Amino acid sequence: MNNLDNQEKQKIRIALIYGGRSGEHPISCATAGAVMRALDPEKYEVLSIAIAQDGTWVPGEIDPGKLQLNGASTIVKKGDTRILFGGGDGSQELLLVRSAAGTDDKLEITSLGRIDVAFPLLHGPFGEDGTIQGLLEMANVPYVGCGVFASAAGMDKDFMKIVLQSKGIAVGSYVAVPKKRWINSREQVLEEVQKLTFPVYVKPARAGSSLGITRVESLAEVAAAVEDAQLHDPKVIIESGIDGREIECAVLGGRGNNPARAAIPGEVTFAKQSEEFYDFEHKYLDTESLVMNVPPKNLSAAECERVRELAVRAFQAFECEGLTRIDMFLKADGTLLVNEINTMPGFTPFSMYPVMWEKAGMPYAELIEELISLAIARGTGLH
Repeated sequence: MNNLDNQEKQKIRIALIYGGRSGEHPISCATAGAVMRALDPEKYEVLSIAIAQDGTWVPGEIDPGKLQLNGASTIVKKGDTRILFGGGDGSQELLLVRSAAGTDDKLEITSLGRIDVAFPLLHGPFGEDGTIQGLLEMANVPYVGCGVFASAAGMDKDFMKIVLQSKGIAVGSYVAVPKKRWINSREQVLEEVQKLTFPVYVKPARAGSSLGITRVESLAEVAAAVEDAQLHDPKVIIESGIDGREIECAVLGGRGNNPARAAIPGEVTFAKQSEEFYDFEHKYLDTESLVMNVPPKNLSAAECERVRELAVRAFQAFECEGLTRIDMFLKADGTLLVNEINTMPGFTPFSMYPVMWEKAGMPYAELIEELISLAIARGTGLH
């Protein structure tokens, strides 16, 4: 074996998995492009895997320049080739399957080899919610990010708040509205909503990137907002409006038995005072109207430390692993309320999670390497 062969063998073989079935499909594609560009080719061999919107696994894009919002490959397209991946002991190989030329019933099967670690860059349902994490656990393939429970509970805004409250972490008032409850007990739901503080925010319970959220000023507007949110998820939650600053904090798992680490907190503010809330368009399209303040302006060192401590507590409440962004409200009286946890937060170089770690002294490429190292060290199974 020559030196080149030995060098190739020692590379970590990493599967970047992106796309998916949720409405955040294009965001996932853009994230994959950013991560692919940042990986050191001397250390990593990348296997790009894309998931089409119907759930089909196909060979992914290998040119990161095409994986960007409004780019050529922000929607995964299917062809006559697909990727098969299933359970095993971790030594099983991924298979490339295509229809044999000129036939409809014969398949050509090619091995893509095994992988050392997976980086599921999927947002929303069928990716961030414990589903792919469960698949990777059954395949005995280490993966970046939180495990099955933390991913599933963190994705559902209702159960997320239940877990936080059970650990003594304060959250805002809300009403959970599963589909059948809305159909069978609408009047009771509206009576409960009337007790919340308006404006209220009507949200899909298991969607991200602010998809399907409506700011509602009166009870008369609630029904239409619920039906709009149900286009993204049959289960909806309705949250009290909270008069406070929206502070975010990035948390990273600790190495070995060391505790989790919190970055410098951040705050997203609007350049124009007329803007109402941080929705999908502001996050990904009209970003020029946003200002990222890391650390938040006029936040004392003591307040920053309280935010960081609460973020780690929330991370630990779900036994999170890898990465999580904790979003909270800071009220005028100093009260902190956790609003959401995001187990696969936006992860382009310009997203808040990497920006907060950049300000804390960990650049984007280094952050990716740390996440991969944590995943490999953790492995799979009960631990």
